[in-house]
Amino acid sequence: MLKVFSHYLPTHTLQQVLFDALTLFAIVVAAIALQSSPSAPDWAVCLPSALAFAAIMITLNAAMGLYRPVYQRSHRQAFARVALSLVVSLPVAYIIFGLLPWAEIAPHSLQISVLILLCSLLLIRGLVNQRQAAGLFVPRVLIVGTGRDAQMVHHDLTRPLQRSVEIVGFLPVSGGERIEVDPVGVLPPGSLVDVVRNLRVDEVIVAVRERRGGVLSLRELLDCKLAGIRILDLSSFFERVQGQVRLDSLRASWLIYGDGFRQGWARTFVKRCFDLIVGTTLLILASPVMLLTALLILIEDGAPIFYAQERVGRGGRTFRVVKFRSMRRDAEKDGKPRWATTNDDRVTRIGRIIRKLRIDELPQLFNVLAGEMSLVGPRPERPYFVDQLTQQIPFYAVRHCVKPGVTGWAQVRYQYGASVDDAAEKLQYDLYYVKNHSLILDTLVLFETVRVVLTGEGAH
Repeated sequence: MLKVFSHYLPTHTLQQVLFDALTLFAIVVAAIALQSSPSAPDWAVCLPSALAFAAIMITLNAAMGLYRPVYQRSHRQAFARVALSLVVSLPVAYIIFGLLPWAEIAPHSLQISVLILLCSLLLIRGLVNQRQAAGLFVPRVLIVGTGRDAQMVHHDLTRPLQRSVEIVGFLPVSGGERIEVDPVGVLPPGSLVDVVRNLRVDEVIVAVRERRGGVLSLRELLDCKLAGIRILDLSSFFERVQGQVRLDSLRASWLIYGDGFRQGWARTFVKRCFDLIVGTTLLILASPVMLLTALLILIEDGAPIFYAQERVGRGGRTFRVVKFRSMRRDAEKDGKPRWATTNDDRVTRIGRIIRKLRIDELPQLFNVLAGEMSLVGPRPERPYFVDQLTQQIPFYAVRHCVKPGVTGWAQVRYQYGASVDDAAEKLQYDLYYVKNHSLILDTLVLFETVRVVLTGEGAH
């Protein structure tokens, strides 16, 4: 994987994006060359324009999640993802055609041809991504350890839709660790340096928690690193592969001394400008939908239209979050907070629709403009639940070092949940965001949010 602006991108995905961009570029150039025009095209203008068109279209579809592998994806989700790419790409492509410098000399037939070929390319990519992904220059990986952690690492690296590495085996460590992996892949005990050299290993993943008392030779790991071999511990591995910071492999020292978790003034300033510009734009564009929603709520269940609730924000400070009311007015008449659940009987008919489409979250744009929230960040929880979760889940309070968001990395990577276990799982994604948040990651999350809403993934 490559780390771009603090966010990990799979190498095979980047190869797919580059291949499709070059393919689309070649398609446009070929279409221009084959057009029935008496005058020769001005290639000094056409080539950069064709390259820009290909880059914009493929980047747009990558942001919409077309290239991201989804494990245990259903055929419905696959169809929805490809359909979304087509619905978004075609009008955008048509608009870009009108803005390109050679649009005046490009006949209408050329535009139609390129759009048809673009549709074909996206359909082919959607079908190909349903099968096992593989990349060029596949790295050879050695897993140090044979226990449960090694089994988890092996499972993540060999998922059906993504196999971008070659596992050479499991190297047992001293200390008599229990073998929970396939015994066929367990290598004979030996020197780590010799095994790496003999098997031409490119990367070593240390799937062992205890590293003291001779269990694991730090000197050998250092020798491997000095020889150019990549070394990953469990925390770094799960961060890179799953986009989360695993609680079961996390230590406070890693949070303190590791990279990330920087909250400088420059990052805060850029994020605030991004929130103001994008938040205002979204509020203007969403105003017709918000007015219609308010009217429908009023007709079905009367006033109030909005629902204000106390939530915990940055630094543990509380604020009032504003949402469209999606539950009955007597949803918590006993005064006891309860998790919202799937098919909650307290939800109204209009509420069920706006919750599925996430329209109930739109009034939080006012919280964004007021500076209480950000567009992207960990979702704010109620103080009652925060007190419980802080006691039960380690490092839960770390998520409060940034502003809460209308949407977040956890919301686009994990299905809706309403339990302590779900909160712990989502916290692992929140920690990844807090550690690596940037303008690029915020933009990616916003695109992913559009995809999740339109395809119905993770709806509640």
